[in-house]
Amino acid sequence: MSRQRKTSRSNVILRGLGVARGIAIGPAHVAERGTLDVPTHEVAKSAIDDEIKRFHTAIAEAGKQIDKLRRKASSLPESAAEELGYLLDAHNHMLEGSRLVRGVDKRIRDDRLNAEAAVSQEVSEIALVFSQMEDSYLAARGRDVRDVGQRLLRCLMKTPYQAFTDLPEGSVIVADELTPADTALLDPHKVAGFVTATGGAQDHTGIMARSLGLPAVVGMAELLQQARPGDTVIVDGGAGQIILNPDAQTMSRYQERRAELMRQARKLDRLRNVPAVTRDQELVKLQANIDLPNEIDAALSSGAEGIGLFRTEYVFMNRDDLPDEDEQYVQLRSIVEGMEGRPITIRTLDVGNDKLPYSLDEHMGASPNPAMGLRAIRLSLKFQKLLETQLAAILRAGAHGPVRILLPMISSPQEVREVRDAMRKVVRRLKRRKVAIADPLPPVGAMIEIPGAALAADSLARDCEFFSIGTNDLTMYTLAIDRGDDQVAHLYSPLHPAVLRLIQFTTAAALRARIPINVCGEMAGDERMTALLLGLGIRDLSMTATALPRVKQRIRALDLNEATKRTQTIMDQSDPGMVAVLLDDFNALP
Repeated sequence: MSRQRKTSRSNVILRGLGVARGIAIGPAHVAERGTLDVPTHEVAKSAIDDEIKRFHTAIAEAGKQIDKLRRKASSLPESAAEELGYLLDAHNHMLEGSRLVRGVDKRIRDDRLNAEAAVSQEVSEIALVFSQMEDSYLAARGRDVRDVGQRLLRCLMKTPYQAFTDLPEGSVIVADELTPADTALLDPHKVAGFVTATGGAQDHTGIMARSLGLPAVVGMAELLQQARPGDTVIVDGGAGQIILNPDAQTMSRYQERRAELMRQARKLDRLRNVPAVTRDQELVKLQANIDLPNEIDAALSSGAEGIGLFRTEYVFMNRDDLPDEDEQYVQLRSIVEGMEGRPITIRTLDVGNDKLPYSLDEHMGASPNPAMGLRAIRLSLKFQKLLETQLAAILRAGAHGPVRILLPMISSPQEVREVRDAMRKVVRRLKRRKVAIADPLPPVGAMIEIPGAALAADSLARDCEFFSIGTNDLTMYTLAIDRGDDQVAHLYSPLHPAVLRLIQFTTAAALRARIPINVCGEMAGDERMTALLLGLGIRDLSMTATALPRVKQRIRALDLNEATKRTQTIMDQSDPGMVAVLLDDFNALP
């Protein structure tokens, strides 16, 4: 991913993936942490019980370390403490009778492996399953599994943890990788930012960096060959690049940019409690996308008017059994109550062969093309009990506040009707049990994320009470491009005229049917796209909480009439490059 632009030791520019915006300037602290050399040997049959006992002693020690880390987290900024708290909960779960623990026990007992080798092999297998998942957020969870594995290995091998302490003020950490725990314990008063050779946008390390406000760039394969201890480093988290040993002119330019970004951050803070209204008084609804109940506070503090997309997948993952109705209800109720009357759109299970709960694994064969196979609503309709259990939980949660039900990967009105049939069945059952449910019943909507659904939007609108456009998958399926494939990822473009035409077509169909429509994909959270989406008729956007203030700022600077005229010009273009140029020109206007 990285490449060197100059070969001299001055102004060396390396590119990677920016995961936390901002500019950091400081001396490089190059962290050298070799990977643990894991011993592998066969355990005598008579020593198997002792080896399993040694493994469980390591689990207990790892648990104590996590408890200690949790106490330290109390001194972090609120959002970072919450994020770390969630992460540590997940780590604790992995240490308490999870597949990881059972798998290691089995490898020691059946394969007679020593504990270190058993941990290493089991972690590699689980992490591989996660890394192959299509959803980037879930794929990134493989790193969390490896993090837990490294902690267990350190406990087994009596290798102490090396914290980043006693660094010179303003240091930039340069490392092969940073774990989320490493990141959480960085002192922002001493550390200006960090850059790593590995990592991805959805890793918890990146999430922690954003929570702490530390500029960060990851995924620079050549980093450790280029950086030296003490080098002056500029980290540009927005551009996803670093500059080693900048000359005076470059340094001056970045110092000015850093000062400007600080001024902008203070300005965005003041926008949280003001409406998202254009200069000509058109009101736009801004909501947050979340994956977990503990993200509610971040959504509210960003000024979100509701949850535009709650992904229900995580409660199904990394477990052998499916969550029952009560478990799902408790989680959904906590979100509904946490939002204090604000609306919540709950997407039903969006999994498939590539991200499948283990408990369903035995019921399904391998798919030659998981992206187009049995996934999302197709899977829920095939396993009706799965769908009915989830609908029952949603209907019960709806008794505590306003919810909507969003169906992923809808391709025909018949699928929506089948879900409604299932919902009527669930309603009758709940009423017989005299259980309180939403009254009136929640609206049911379709996620428009495949071209067929967009082109059939008029007929779908007759069976749906709202639409939500998922621009990530819509772009992927329209252009037949997997952006996770490095060989073709550069061709992925939501600004392709075909994608924009489908968004326009879907929006027009929703407006004709007078049903609400929103955009909840990455386009919604990119302020460079805001004018275009508003110009296409969208008035409801849902995004990650951190993106919301920037999008609101863009909306408040826009004249909707002008945005609509410019969008018409853009829609006349056939070249994606020209679309981008016209949009950049509009965004550059004062």
